[in-house]
Amino acid sequence: MADDTDSGTPQFSLIGDRFPDLTVETTHGTYRLPEDFEGEWLVLFSHPGDFTPVCTTEFAAFEQRREEFEDLNANLMGLSVDRIHSHIKWTDWIEEELDIDIGFPIIADETGRVGSELGMIHPGAGTSTVRAVFLVNPEGIIRQILYYPKEVGRNIDEILRSLEALQFSNAEGVATPADWPENDLFGDKVLLPPPGTDDEADARLEEAAEKGYDAKDWWFTLRDR
Repeated sequence: MADDTDSGTPQFSLIGDRFPDLTVETTHGTYRLPEDFEGEWLVLFSHPGDFTPVCTTEFAAFEQRREEFEDLNANLMGLSVDRIHSHIKWTDWIEEELDIDIGFPIIADETGRVGSELGMIHPGAGTSTVRAVFLVNPEGIIRQILYYPKEVGRNIDEILRSLEALQFSNAEGVATPADWPENDLFGDKVLLPPPGTDDEADARLEEAAEKGYDAKDWWFTLRDR
């Protein structure tokens, strides 16, 4: 965890930063982050604690959708300040009681070192990790960060949607509307980046007419996915 020497305010990794180099102990052994996931996406998510009800529902939900993440070339990894043996006992309970075998690794961050480094521990919310989600791209760059309070379980659909949108945006050089790919007004259409100069703005409407884009204005142009 870095510190802003001017304000004394702790500074954490932000969207667009490289994910910090960390060695972590998990239920599947030792990992070096982000090195061990080079060429793949990493979905790292923290939970407040093992043997807690909301976290249990989340882990079951993540595991039920794990193949969908893998289809998007993404790896799931959990984290809390609990020890390895606690993670193991908890996942054993989930398998015995809910018939769901947790197949992704869980970081044992009992000292809080990793959670502190990543800004997952918020003093106002206690000493355990909040519900954070980090989407890290194949180059080790943080592309999205989500935070949830302890009382609110995460929406796995939204995390999958964000991952798919980021990948499509990267590949096509476009942006995605609200609720994409099921926007009430525009369906699965995507948005072209706004022109950056007067000449580009003048040319945008002509380009849209030639290519059949849906140009509402020079700065608001949609095309089919």
